[in-house]
Amino acid sequence: MSPLCTARLELRPYRPSDAEDFFTLLDENRLRLQPAFPARVSTVQTLADARQVLETFNDDWRSGQLYVFGIWAPATGRYLGDISLKPNWANKITAEISYYLDAAAEGNGYAREAVRGALEFGFSVLQADRLLIRCRANNARSCAVAESVGFQLLPPRHRAWTMRPLRNDAIQYFLFKREDLPAVIS
Repeated sequence: MSPLCTARLELRPYRPSDAEDFFTLLDENRLRLQPAFPARVSTVQTLADARQVLETFNDDWRSGQLYVFGIWAPATGRYLGDISLKPNWANKITAEISYYLDAAAEGNGYAREAVRGALEFGFSVLQADRLLIRCRANNARSCAVAESVGFQLLPPRHRAWTMRPLRNDAIQYFLFKREDLPAVIS
């Protein structure tokens, strides 16, 4: 898979040589990432764990279960974070986008740019009919990213017998495939 390139970023599948950067970012951001990415944080406790997870990501690419990209700033060579798409492979394909950035990379528009780059992959390569971003209700920045790239708020679903939302700590945004979406990959 060729990297997806935006104006300032390169999104690419992980390589074995990325293990140290991957581990360091997770280790330095462990407490901050724990609420939204508990499995990732708990699984990667050592550099050896990071290597194993990156191997799993490559297996997931081959099987079509999960497409994980490292986010890089080519101008500096700096590893900034991670973005993934998880398709459901139903008749109408929905792919959920998840992402995180190093704390030092936040506030620079990188998340917005990475999500825009992932749109092309989701709609063109995966042929998704809809993309979904699930944000924690207390993460205003992620909600703003979803809204800024055109995602719309998905009303909460309720349990029929209680009329309460299924989860009250997550907000979901969706974007349907449209022909008028600009190409952002160079």
